[in-house]
This record gives sequence, C-alpha cells and structure tokens, in this order.
Amino acid sequence: MLVSLHVKNLALMEEAEVEFGNGLNILTGETGAGKSIIIGSINLALGEKVPKEMLREHAEYALVELIFRVEDKEQERLLAEMDIYPEDGEVIMSRKITSSRSVGRINSETVSASCMKRAAALLIDIHGQHEHQSLLQKKKHLEILDEYGKGKLEEKKKILKQRYQEFQKIQEEKKKALADGEGRERELSFLEYEIQEIEGACLTPGEDEELEASYRKMANNRKIMEAAGISYEMTGGSGSATEQLGRALRELQAVADYDPKLGMLCGQLEELDSLLNDFNRELSSYISEEEFDEETFFQVEKRLDEVNHLKGKFGGSIEAVQKELEEKKQRYGRLKDYESYLEQLEKQLEKSEALLKKSSDEVSKIRKTYATELTKQVQEALVDLNFLDVTFTMEFKEAKSYTANGRDEAEFLISTNPGEPLKPLGKIASGGELSRIMLAIKTILAESDQIGTLIFDEIDAGISGRTAQMVAEKMNLIGKGHQVICITHLPQIAAMADSHFLIQKDVVGNVTVSSISLLGEQESITELGRMLGGVKITDKVMESAQEMKELARIVKKSQI
Repeated sequence: MLVSLHVKNLALMEEAEVEFGNGLNILTGETGAGKSIIIGSINLALGEKVPKEMLREHAEYALVELIFRVEDKEQERLLAEMDIYPEDGEVIMSRKITSSRSVGRINSETVSASCMKRAAALLIDIHGQHEHQSLLQKKKHLEILDEYGKGKLEEKKKILKQRYQEFQKIQEEKKKALADGEGRERELSFLEYEIQEIEGACLTPGEDEELEASYRKMANNRKIMEAAGISYEMTGGSGSATEQLGRALRELQAVADYDPKLGMLCGQLEELDSLLNDFNRELSSYISEEEFDEETFFQVEKRLDEVNHLKGKFGGSIEAVQKELEEKKQRYGRLKDYESYLEQLEKQLEKSEALLKKSSDEVSKIRKTYATELTKQVQEALVDLNFLDVTFTMEFKEAKSYTANGRDEAEFLISTNPGEPLKPLGKIASGGELSRIMLAIKTILAESDQIGTLIFDEIDAGISGRTAQMVAEKMNLIGKGHQVICITHLPQIAAMADSHFLIQKDVVGNVTVSSISLLGEQESITELGRMLGGVKITDKVMESAQEMKELARIVKKSQI
C-alpha cells in the first residue's frame, strides 16, 4: 500500500506531506484547489513525463517521493526480478525535477523512467479522469481480457509472437524470391562473376597483414640500408665503438693484477666486447643478405592492391570476404535451382503457418474461457453499480490475417435495458456509464492481480443520486480488500471515507499555495456540508451532512 506522499515545489504545492491509511482514502476540495496536482505528482514519481509548467515558479527544483509498504510475497518476488528489494518492508520511489532534467530513484538508486513505470505497475493502479474513454477502442477490450488471464496467457502469447515473427520472416523471403525471379539470369551471371573473382584470388587468413609488412619493408629499403650502414660504421669500423672498447679492455687487463676489483670490471668489459662483436657480425650479415628486388616489390604491391580491392568491396577483412563468398554461393545455388528453392520455401511457410495457427488457436481458446469469467464478474459488478437489467458479454471474430497477437478481434457488448439487443459500448454507454464500467473492470483486474493500491481520479464523472450512492458503496467494498485513493466531488462517496483529506488553496504573502490536511470526524461533516450546500451552508445542510455520514457508517458496518 501507499504509505505516504511528499511533494515539494510542484505547481501550487510549496510543500506537503500526506500519510494515507488503509481502506478508502477520499480527497475533496473546491475546483481549482489543486486536487489534480496530487494525482499528477504521483504520476510523476512513477515515471510519467514532466510538463515544464509543473515546476513551481522561482523554485530551483521540485521533488515527489512515494513510500510503499510491500507485504505481498508475489509482489516481493516480482520486484526482486527487477533487482528491487524492500528495505524494512518499504520501497521508496522519488523523482527530483529541475528546469533541465529529472532524476528518478528507487530506494536511493538512480533508475530509468521505464524501470519506475514497471515497478509502479506492480504496486499501484491509477485510473485517470478520461481513461474510461479508452473503452471505446476495440483493441483495449482485448488488452483488458489478456491482462485478466495473463497467468495462463503470458507464456502462450510469447510463443505466439515468436511463431508469428518466424512466419513473417519466411513470407518476406518468399516475397523476395518471387521478385528475384524476374532478374534471375542477370543476377546469376553477376554472382558467378563475383564468386570467380573471390575464388580466383585464393585469399588466406592473415595474408594481408604479411603483405603489408613486406610492402612497408621494401618501400623503405633505402632508408633501412642507410641506417644499417651508419650503425655498422659507428660500432664496427675504424675508430668505432668496437675498437675503442678493445683498447679500454687491454688497458685494464694490464693493471688488473694490482687490484682484485679491476678483475671484476675487466670481466664486465669482456662481456660488452663479446656482445658488440656478435652484434656487428649479425648486422654485417643483414646488410650483405638484404638485396632490393624490383620484381619482387612489384609483385607484392600488385597482390596487396588485389587483396585490398576485395576487402573494400566485400566487407573490410579477409574473413568478411570469405563469408561473403559463402553467402553468394548459397544465393547462387538457390537461384540456379530456383523452382526447388521456391518449393522448399512454400513447405517451410506451410509448416510455419500450421504452428502459428496452433498457437493462435490455443491463445484464442484460453481467451474465450477467461472472457466468460470476466464478463460474468463485470456484469455482477455493474448490477452493484446500479445497472439493474444489464447484460454484458464479449464477442469474438476472426481477423483476416495473423498478427503477433493471434487472429482474435474481441469487443465488449452491453445491453442496459430488458429486450434491447447487445451493442458495442460506444453505441450505448454515456460518459458516466463508461466510467462505472471501467470501475467494475478495474476492481476485477485488481483482485486477480493483487495490486495493493488503486487510485481513482474523479471516477464519479457524470453520475448523481442513487447511482452515486451505489458507486460509493462499491468503492467502500473495494476498500475492504485494497487501499483506495479517490478524488471526488460527490458527498455520497466522500461520506464513505475511512480517511478524508481536504485540499484547499490560500494566498500567503501574495503567493497562492495549495495545502492538504487530514480531517477529523466533525471537520469531515463540515466538508460534506460544503459539498452539499455550495456557497451557503445552512443548519439544514449540516443536518443532511450529519445524516449522510451516519448512513454511510451504517452501510460500512453492514458490508463488513
């Protein structure tokens, strides 16, 4: 459940903290007091986009922080799969917003907005003011059904999507093959030329590196020989280092008998003399053996150009050229035996379509089973919401072609009066009716999903009187098994509150500030009076508010 909400510098909210309770939490207030800021701030903390105007004027940053208590083991398991672990049974989600960026955190660790949304989907479900309008879209109906039956559908739908992708891939290959047939002879001739070009080169892995090394050496032969010659003169010629070293050694040897230390130095000098003589012999040998051959240089240069040409044309490396050769051979083989290739593709397509149909049929069968359960439960919930003679069902049709979601086209149908035929929601339901239908669906999905917290933003739009009372009683029932947070303008719903919060707007130092406070019993009745009476709150209005609160208390006891 959502334990608390902390908001700072967001729109009209300078700073506010709300501690929500169990059951039904009701938020009321005058129009424009800032009720929408509460839902907006929760949405921001859960990863939604940040409108620039939400940052309070002249504030350096805005902050929203939500604290959830996690007690459900399944929720803990699903959060753990995302590497999110409650600390002392709590998950803290926050969003800090500046004029240039926003940073989201879960338990003090920075996370992406998409990660926050996925985590939030496990903890809370928000029904916005106009979300019920999505019921007018048929595709939404199938999404609702799949959400309801995801326990059995999730894995089956993954397989279905995979098989659809495989089917599409073969279809594309066949389409390409048919298109290729038109210029087959021309392409065969071109492929044959390229295959011969690569095979004729007889490339070997690493050959290009060896050629480049040889070419570099030959191209710089003159510099190499000049440097080697100078080095030899300096170390082995007349007046060279070798000659000087030999003389130094002879001088030391002549006096070595007079001091043992000189004997050790003579030994070191002998080693240097030996090493330098060895170096001179090897350098002399290198100079005499290295002969520049113009023909060899020409052949290396020519071969290197050939290899580089093929590398540039077919992928940048010898390995890539050889891989390209294999692909061209396969392509050549397919085009050479074109009819056989098409026949093979057709067989693959038939096999893939059979698997796709099997998967699609399995998903469809599960959906239809769950559709019966879901529509029955929705119909029962609608009766509780003052649809007295309602029939609610789901109609399935088969689409013309497969999609990653199968071939099902499904749509909710409703009849709200006896004898009336079933019709799509958009042709019968008003805005207020759609709102109640979505309330019924959300309730059922929440029960099957074990979502701890449900938020309803003005679910009561377009309803009044007896219907409002029925919605109030339904909200109270939902609050028995879930934490419910509801923004409402109807006193019937507000009277049912387990915790009643008032949002109000005041001018402090020429600045407009919204605040939120938890109301006591008498304060709640006063607020009900305002909701009932408008501008002028008479004693009669207050008596009605008192009576409404008492009736709500009786209903709450009867629903235990």
